[in-house]
Amino acid sequence: MKKQASKFAALLMCGAMVLSLAACGDGGKKTEPTPDASVKQSYTAGTYTGTATGMKGDVTVEVTVSEDAITDVVVKEHQETYGIGYGLETSPVEVLPKQIVETQSLGVDNVTGATITTAAIKNAVASAVTEAGGDAEALKNVPVEKTAEDQTLDADVVIAGAGAAGLAAGIEASRAGAKVIILEKQGVTGGATTRSGGKLLAAGTEWQKKQGYEDTPQQMLDYMKTMDGADQLNEEMVKAFCDDSVENMTWLEDMGVMIYDVEAIHQSLTPWRVHNTTNAAGHHGGGMTDGFGGNITVPMTEEYLKNNGEIYYNTTADTILTDANGAIVGLSGTKADGSKLTVNAKNVIIATGGYAQNKEMMKRYTQTTEGFVTSVPAGNVGDGLTMAEKVNAQIYDAPATQTVYLDFNSGVGINEEAGLIVNAEGKRVANEYTYQYHVADAISKSGSGYGWYIATANDPAPTVQYAMTLDKTLKANSIEELAKLMEVDAAELQATIDRYNELCAAGKDEDFGKPADHMIAVEGETYYALKLRPNVTVTFGGLVTDINAQVLDTENNPIPGLYAAGEVAFTGLFGDEYPCCGMAIGGAVYYGRIAGQLAAANK
Repeated sequence: MKKQASKFAALLMCGAMVLSLAACGDGGKKTEPTPDASVKQSYTAGTYTGTATGMKGDVTVEVTVSEDAITDVVVKEHQETYGIGYGLETSPVEVLPKQIVETQSLGVDNVTGATITTAAIKNAVASAVTEAGGDAEALKNVPVEKTAEDQTLDADVVIAGAGAAGLAAGIEASRAGAKVIILEKQGVTGGATTRSGGKLLAAGTEWQKKQGYEDTPQQMLDYMKTMDGADQLNEEMVKAFCDDSVENMTWLEDMGVMIYDVEAIHQSLTPWRVHNTTNAAGHHGGGMTDGFGGNITVPMTEEYLKNNGEIYYNTTADTILTDANGAIVGLSGTKADGSKLTVNAKNVIIATGGYAQNKEMMKRYTQTTEGFVTSVPAGNVGDGLTMAEKVNAQIYDAPATQTVYLDFNSGVGINEEAGLIVNAEGKRVANEYTYQYHVADAISKSGSGYGWYIATANDPAPTVQYAMTLDKTLKANSIEELAKLMEVDAAELQATIDRYNELCAAGKDEDFGKPADHMIAVEGETYYALKLRPNVTVTFGGLVTDINAQVLDTENNPIPGLYAAGEVAFTGLFGDEYPCCGMAIGGAVYYGRIAGQLAAANK
């Protein structure tokens, strides 16, 4: 919609040489783009509004044009993810408007890792351009020239990955006076942390005391050791994290990370020790929410850059460099344009995240055989493992991943619903009113790649009540008919429901110990089945490191100059189950810091 008339003089922008917007730390090496002078535009001068669908809702822009050029683009309204769609020097809301004006093109590069927001802004601008009488399709084809150029740089410390671990390492190393360069695969920082719920784990905090909870590092350690597969834990490493968890969180708070409150790991478990974060705009989550991790990674990014750290975006680290004697001498990567970036450095820190997006690596897990989904960045394909293996790094093949089973249509499975849950064969395998990762682990260990939530109209959970209204939810007038729809043995399902109802009537769950007040019988005229599919958010195992974040070789010896932290090196921090929200981020930050400190001292 045109808002007001404008009388700008004609501008010959299409033939002008203008500078492209260089991402922070990108070295400013891109060649000045020359828009195609043959693509001439004609507009009705004024300011127009365009809207398109983004990641979380509508993105609205205002586009101001003269008679033959776009003179201004402003993103007026959006609900995009903080730390991905906006909030950083390199995120779409900040960079795309300027790039579009400078290049007079809608063919500017997508911001890798924020492609949905990028597309929304471009589409909204295209809509406004069309209303102004311009040719949006022609603008999409205006070339933005770039020159591919190999680079060689020198540093004290080079880091692969700018997620929570990589940023923590970079902050500590740069504060210690080291010259630090990070190679980041995406166009924004934050990795999987930004897409997470933005939670931090700590024991004995002032926030806990304010909410009436007394907690200690030893209590948190004891809880970690109750997880299935606890024999895989490196107790020394887990204890160090627990002991320093308050200091670790304070370190983040000192650079601007804001804590909002403390919540339960699960309502059945105390004390509460999961800390939710917020930001100046008051964006915070609670429970199993995603998209608030920017509350952590944006302040970390700003702190790293403030200390003269450099980031080379859209650059995939692919080779750990060694000399003729096998000593670590640097890291090389490939830029999006195909050119090579080589960083000579005595210290290399691998912080590339996990491998949930690598279908081949994930095939070995039972819970990933039924079309699992994951919300981690597309670049999380295990390339840090591939690189390190070539220099004889030891890799632990973990038997499980962090998986939660949920109904993708209604969200049932992550909101502490406590009705009857069965595996793919129709058998009950767990206490449903417990931490969702316990339930997931039980389903997986029963040999099932998915499960079912069985309900009737008397189920008190609001999410389940909502699911019953959806056309995609399976429903039937008998258990036999429901079993047929589920493709499970009717006698098996009937026996499971009969036994469950018997326990409900008795008021005691003799099979799995669920509290009596959560034992609601499956009884009614209509039976519903919600398919619970696996959602993988964290991968376990990976590089084997010691308490100093040094990568160990296949003979358990530290590899001099090679460090790792975060999801690429979660060996020893997890067993078969994910213990609680905030552990992955907290552990990544903690061991990232150690890696950065020791690498800087090894200049």
